[in-house]
Amino acid sequence: MPDDWQRALAVVAHPDDLEYGCAAAIAVWTDAGREVSYVLATRGEAGIDTLEPARCGPLRELEQRASAAVVGVSEVAFLDHADGVIEYGPALRRDIAAAIRRYRPELVITLNHRDTWGGTAWNTPDHVAVGRATLDAAGDAGNRWIFPELTDQGLGPWDGVRWVAVAGSSSPTHAVDATAGLERAVRSLLEHRTYIEALTDEDPQTYARTLLTGFAEETGKRFGNRPAVAFELFPR
Repeated sequence: MPDDWQRALAVVAHPDDLEYGCAAAIAVWTDAGREVSYVLATRGEAGIDTLEPARCGPLRELEQRASAAVVGVSEVAFLDHADGVIEYGPALRRDIAAAIRRYRPELVITLNHRDTWGGTAWNTPDHVAVGRATLDAAGDAGNRWIFPELTDQGLGPWDGVRWVAVAGSSSPTHAVDATAGLERAVRSLLEHRTYIEALTDEDPQTYARTLLTGFAEETGKRFGNRPAVAFELFPR
């Protein structure tokens, strides 16, 4: 992965998307003194069957903020789109472009925007919508004639995005050595305890460690046989 950047913005649909996807890389980057901020389209309020959205959303927000802090991220913002029914279109692109103009990143991170995770493992509509809108908004953010109302709100164009990195892609092009960040990635995922306990009967510690270690080791087979987090990198 390129390392000649200082600011990154991660844009995903739900609490826990980054923890399943690339938190170990984020820990490595913040250790190196780089700034990483999170923007989430929803609060994940429809993600736990046993919790009604009015209770679930605030709880998952708290867990996401705690999770981000574990890997050195203090800035976490929510766009308040409805969980499960995010719509790709100008409204979503505008909100993400506004965030890019606000945080002025050189690197933008998102999650797999394709219909599947590879093969027949179907992706969710929220991931597809947010991933695709993020790729588009990286260009929108630099064009003063797209969403001119943002300039009126004090968010002038930012044409400084140099790459969009897509985590969870079935066609990765680059990777980050995750060795130094893997333990914190496990602790970061564990902050989503309410979600994990609703998802599986397995011990949360065992679940998180087995899952993330397995992902990193499997990815590492393609990138020097070291634990790794992979991205599909789109230069701009």
